[in-house]
Amino acid sequence: MDFYGFYTGKIFDAYQFLGAHPEAEGVTFRTFAPGAARISLIGEFTGWQEWEMHKIYDGNFWECYARDAEPGMMYKYRIYKQDQSYIDHCDPYGFGMELRPNTASIVRDLTAYPFQDVSWMQKRSVCKDKPLNIYEIHFGSFRKPSAEADDWYTYPEMAEILIPYLKENGYNYVEIMPLSEHPCDESWGYQNTGFFSPTARYGTAFGLMEFVDQCHQNDIGVILDFVPVHFAVDGYALANYDGTALYEYPHHDVGVSEWGSCNFMHSRGEVRSFLQSAANYWLTEYHIDGIRMDAISRIIYWQGEPARGVNNTAVDFIREMNRGLKELHPAAMLSAEDSTSYPGVTRPVNEGGLGFDYKWDMGWMNDTLDYFRTGPEYRPESYHKLTFSMMYYYNDAFLLPLSHDEVVHGKATIMQKMHGDYDEKFPQARAFYMYMYAHPGKKLNFMGNEFGQLREWDEKREQDWDILSFPIHDAFHRFMKDLNQIYLEHPALYEKDYETEGFHWIDCHQEARCIYAFERIGEKERILAVFNFSDQEQEEYEIELKEAERLTLLLASDAQEYAGTQQYDLTDIELKDGKAVLSLSAYSAVYYKILCPKKIL
Repeated sequence: MDFYGFYTGKIFDAYQFLGAHPEAEGVTFRTFAPGAARISLIGEFTGWQEWEMHKIYDGNFWECYARDAEPGMMYKYRIYKQDQSYIDHCDPYGFGMELRPNTASIVRDLTAYPFQDVSWMQKRSVCKDKPLNIYEIHFGSFRKPSAEADDWYTYPEMAEILIPYLKENGYNYVEIMPLSEHPCDESWGYQNTGFFSPTARYGTAFGLMEFVDQCHQNDIGVILDFVPVHFAVDGYALANYDGTALYEYPHHDVGVSEWGSCNFMHSRGEVRSFLQSAANYWLTEYHIDGIRMDAISRIIYWQGEPARGVNNTAVDFIREMNRGLKELHPAAMLSAEDSTSYPGVTRPVNEGGLGFDYKWDMGWMNDTLDYFRTGPEYRPESYHKLTFSMMYYYNDAFLLPLSHDEVVHGKATIMQKMHGDYDEKFPQARAFYMYMYAHPGKKLNFMGNEFGQLREWDEKREQDWDILSFPIHDAFHRFMKDLNQIYLEHPALYEKDYETEGFHWIDCHQEARCIYAFERIGEKERILAVFNFSDQEQEEYEIELKEAERLTLLLASDAQEYAGTQQYDLTDIELKDGKAVLSLSAYSAVYYKILCPKKIL
């Protein structure tokens, strides 16, 4: 290991030196604990008796070789403080851990799994000019073997269940909420104890590798949530690891997050090297295709509050981590969950930005959902909540998220958020999703949204699959499948997401009628999207298009097959003098492919 690079926060491979490393006959254990008085290794191979670890290099690192140790065995570090009291800790760089409430690390051989995904790895990209339709899941509550809260499918079992569902439903990426080991189910993985350990809830490191490999062999990318901001307070993990605040701030006012967890001290080189190595570890060892970084606003501003000012050392850390990760993995996606207006989040580092590929568009999400909560009689005065996003859209490379955060804690599900009674919600939700999928930006949808889940998400229960026995939910699910396929198959909807010529307002001044119309433009395709978000049918709506001859219907949210009211004549609409006249049902949306008299693109 480059020790100077470790101390100065420059390296991305600390896990190859620290942690437990199987050898031909035994395992070498190493840990970084400069404040410890002494450290003992305890484990299955020692009969849980203490084996003294010895100092190496500059005295801040400790090492022990155990001839009788082998992969699958448990171990801990017994760390003695200067006052000779001790705490048994899991390994900060451990590649496996016991299932909570147990706390031992487990030796894993990371070279054991033979990946068969070379073709995928060679062709993958960050998808800027390709479709990116992400299905976000919580691994333990997509489906469950039984109603028991602690009964989960393993990583390989989930591959058999989830992959066919993703392919059938038109999702080409899956984003998984954090799989790093965590003690509390209710934290959903966002308060970690094992940053290098796939959670034992669903199996082993080998099993997760198999899951990712199977996804890749089916042309599905895998994005993993990563938490570079804070960690769990549990005493057996990182908190006061060597008897001192090694990973966290020593001062409570900045050392404790709003969630009660410990904030990483990003000004320390050792902490930077730890987090950078963890991010690189998932990308390298598990072939993960992208990392979505949580709570980036808490990196940018002290405690996430702009009034406290920019945390310059943390901003420098995230910038340099992203730069290094892109050098190592150019085709891996780096996404920021960031609700701030901090400039340049997706600008390259060499241009002064933070170096993310994508930023979650939280403003679009909030404004759009607020609009659809609003009664139709008040929508004219809220009309420009839906046009505002395109005024700032090109400032960053945005991704449109409808994530787990929008369907928990009393917020209601996406379907519930739609204004009105039960029957009124469905046509609005169909029109809403067509607006989302026509709007520039990549897409993310949380599990259950696609069939109109009406119960807020609970990490202990699987999704309400039996709701599909209700015809209106089954029809909505069929609509979402068709919408996803339209998105994947039509380049105009994704090819120029981040180029100004890829989007053109046709009509954004129908305040009284709540009608919107815009065009999406690709290299060889034009698509017209028209929306009526009022509760009244809008007849004889005239629309003018340049260089257009005919309109071919691609998708209508109010079609009868989706529990709508209209039966469409699939005959093309002929334009006269460049104009078409449409009749729009209440709460409806339509996509038309624009056919031109000659090639103009």
